[in-house]
Amino acid sequence: MNDLKGKIGLVTGASRGIGNAIASALARAGADVAVNFRIDERGARTVTEQIRREGARSIMIQADVSSQTEVTRMVAFVEKELGPISILVNNAGIATARTIDTISEQDWDQTLSVNLKSAFLVIQAVLPGMRERQWGRIINISSVAAQIGGIVGVHYAASKAGILGITHYYAAQLAKEGITVNTLSPGLTSTDMARSLPQIRPDIIPVGRLGTAEEIADAAIMIIQNAYMTGQTVQVNGGRYMS
Repeated sequence: MNDLKGKIGLVTGASRGIGNAIASALARAGADVAVNFRIDERGARTVTEQIRREGARSIMIQADVSSQTEVTRMVAFVEKELGPISILVNNAGIATARTIDTISEQDWDQTLSVNLKSAFLVIQAVLPGMRERQWGRIINISSVAAQIGGIVGVHYAASKAGILGITHYYAAQLAKEGITVNTLSPGLTSTDMARSLPQIRPDIIPVGRLGTAEEIADAAIMIIQNAYMTGQTVQVNGGRYMS
């Protein structure tokens, strides 16, 4: 499928896991892809080279997306190297497990900054170009924790619930401008992040297993290709939360 031929996608936190899978899926659908990373340069290079081998253009760009200065630099670089950004996937995030008794103010601030503030900053940076062209697709990655609280901690649940509010606001404001904004809300997925949390077990999921990053990426492509879907939360969670 080449439905997205000529489109430029930016995926934050794309060096591994769900972001990596979405970046690859975008390329297979015809888009050129910018792979953002903060620390894992090796992982970002691997997915970038893979995308290039499959025939799409791709670049990697290091940036801390919780910093407005870094976001501004990143967007300018992507637009210079690839062209105007028309697809944004806000995937960057952290999941530091904390209990009610162990969470600190620093844990709260860092998680809200990386998981929630970053989505706002990157959306604001790419919106002028999308509005000028009257076309854009924005996906914000949330989590089943937004609905059920989850197992990581209150800081993580709050950051992922905030993503829903960001999505609803931008979707309502931009619906008449050819720009859709949706949330993709994965359940427990087999990624490095999930494997670092010992309390994650397949038996707490109705389908009896963790999801794959590729299954989440399939849903992302479906959302991007659908011009009539906006302001929605698409649940891909193995039945753990049923809306």
